[in-house]
Amino acid sequence: MSARPRPRDANGNVGVDTVGELAVGGQVPDFELLDHAGNRRRLSQLVGGDPTVLHFYRGWWCPKEQAFLRRLQALQEDAEVAYSRMVSVSIDPPEVNAAFRAGLGARWTFLSDPDRGVQTQLRLRETTDTLNNPYVPVVVVISPDLRIHAAYNGYWYWGRPTHDELVTHLRDISRQLRPDWEAPTP
Repeated sequence: MSARPRPRDANGNVGVDTVGELAVGGQVPDFELLDHAGNRRRLSQLVGGDPTVLHFYRGWWCPKEQAFLRRLQALQEDAEVAYSRMVSVSIDPPEVNAAFRAGLGARWTFLSDPDRGVQTQLRLRETTDTLNNPYVPVVVVISPDLRIHAAYNGYWYWGRPTHDELVTHLRDISRQLRPDWEAPTP
């Protein structure tokens, strides 16, 4: 029996085509949730005019999430100076997200969906954990218009994007947004 090849995104990178209601080429709804400080924040406001890594995660208690968020934290400084953003979303309440974010040393926004409204809208409920009913771990890379450039289903840890894959996606969107981003040749 041969293995089925993994789907590729619009640029030929390995990923998935669709996770829940999130499909490459589609748009993420412009939802509004409380951030880690308890302030209401709209996704489009957080994205602004920059390419963004949008990460839906199980919760602070998951060792896989802790490992992946440390990988995102390692990308944080590069993302900041490259005019890119990151947003993480979980079912955890704002005070839990605030503590988790501080413990990671993360400077990006963590959003809270304890009522699971966005989770339900996007069909991202992990069905194997009936105690916590967390998000399926999903990473999408989006452009400022909230269009999905790449999607990754991280239910199995190796389904999550690598540092290099995220950099490639952010670079591709940046090239589209800023066509004069390369220095002129003399």
